[in-house]
Amino acid sequence: MSEFGGRGSAARQNSEWLEFDLHGYCAIRVQAQCPSAPLLAETFSQFQTEGLDHHDLTVTGDPERVSGGSAFAENDFRYGPRHLTMCRTGEQVIVDGQGWRIHGSGELLVTCVPLIDAIIGKRGATMVHALTVVSNGQGMCVAAWGGSGKTSTMANLMRSGDFAFMGDDWAFVSEQGALLSFWKPMFLKPYHRPLYPHIFATTTKPLVPRRLSKPFAQLTTLAHPVVTQYPGLARRLRRWSPEGIAVRPQQAFPGAQFGTQAPLSVVVFLERTDEALPQLTQCDADWMVPRLVGNFCCELPEHSRELLFALGGTGLVSLHEWIDTKSTIVRASLTNAALFRLTIPKRYPPDHASETALAFLRQLRDRAPACDGAKF
Repeated sequence: MSEFGGRGSAARQNSEWLEFDLHGYCAIRVQAQCPSAPLLAETFSQFQTEGLDHHDLTVTGDPERVSGGSAFAENDFRYGPRHLTMCRTGEQVIVDGQGWRIHGSGELLVTCVPLIDAIIGKRGATMVHALTVVSNGQGMCVAAWGGSGKTSTMANLMRSGDFAFMGDDWAFVSEQGALLSFWKPMFLKPYHRPLYPHIFATTTKPLVPRRLSKPFAQLTTLAHPVVTQYPGLARRLRRWSPEGIAVRPQQAFPGAQFGTQAPLSVVVFLERTDEALPQLTQCDADWMVPRLVGNFCCELPEHSRELLFALGGTGLVSLHEWIDTKSTIVRASLTNAALFRLTIPKRYPPDHASETALAFLRQLRDRAPACDGAKF
């Protein structure tokens, strides 16, 4: 059983740097001994590599001495023409030519995410918040708000044997119409037990009763910004937290196929509504683009949003250019895709909702012709 930063983490290597290549769009290096290395190594394990000739993003634990500005925004951040320091966390972001450097003693994953998105946007790709699979050569992307049942739906998709895993929560799309995978760890909660019995059968820690899952999740969300400033404590809490279990997708779906790239053929925006019956409606890019962009922005962790607004407010990132670029890439990626809105009644329990989603996704998959170009 693997928890973030647990035994066997790639961050425990003796090399000075860990390197990651995100589908050729973003080259990252992480100081192997910095506090955030275990979490970043686990999150980006799919992309680990060696010998990169440049780095778009560098992550270390030690701050740099900066000059050329000392403006304050109340007690939120301090900034200059090429640097930003978040006062509450002490993390430091520095613009380095066309790249970025991040320094801090806490877990820096949520700091990296918006910068990664900004970096890949300059090269024709962008991130989306969605479940992603490939079947019959078709890349299928199901975007939804958090708590809509993506993890439950993924379990049914993989159990059917008709789909290959690409991502449970985040993915990348390119302006050429490619769907690109992100095999980040999954977080399974007690109510997922019937869908992932082999995972829960091996855990030795107590888990909260299903009826307390939501209240406990709300409590941990409030504590998250504080806990992540102490990476060692955060790793121990994740290992023993009764809220759920963190596992790699390969553990959740042993023997399953894993896709890395596929033509983006079907995009579904899934919503839970008060309607009496499920409904599938075809839509156009003018409807879908703002939903995908807005969903990504809203589902960013709170600290990611705070950092992004601080970078925008200080002129280190142009927010309107970032949104315009993201929207342009998303629109281009949808050129050859069939677009749908799927609504499922909120009264449906998670297992019924995920089975309903599976039936619709199979229907959409079977409507479209098979595609070439998928990679596994």
